[in-house]
Amino acid sequence: QVQLVESGGGLVQPGGSLRLSCAASGISFNIYEMGWYRQAPGKQRELVARVTSAGTVNYADSVKGRFVISRDNARTTGYLQMNSLKVEDTAVYYCKASRLVWSYWGQGTQVTVSS
Repeated sequence: QVQLVESGGGLVQPGGSLRLSCAASGISFNIYEMGWYRQAPGKQRELVARVTSAGTVNYADSVKGRFVISRDNARTTGYLQMNSLKVEDTAVYYCKASRLVWSYWGQGTQVTVSS
């Protein structure tokens, strides 16, 4: 059974940092692309960042220079380091593992940026 479990969300003040983790099981993690998505209330889910199995990374323009995506294949875990957080980063953050026609989602973790 495939499972993706996110953790690390919470409440943080503007300008603060959080590190999200996505622990994967049931898949050959190293051959999957891993991505982080977010969905704010009333908005569509959007791509935040992704890292391919080869290590190529892409970021949404809104998070470039502030967020860093990484993966540890030995631990089958992906990470999203979020710095200089803004109120508009508030959303539920989801991780996704994908390869060819297969894709799997985590349950999401809430990130709230507020003073």
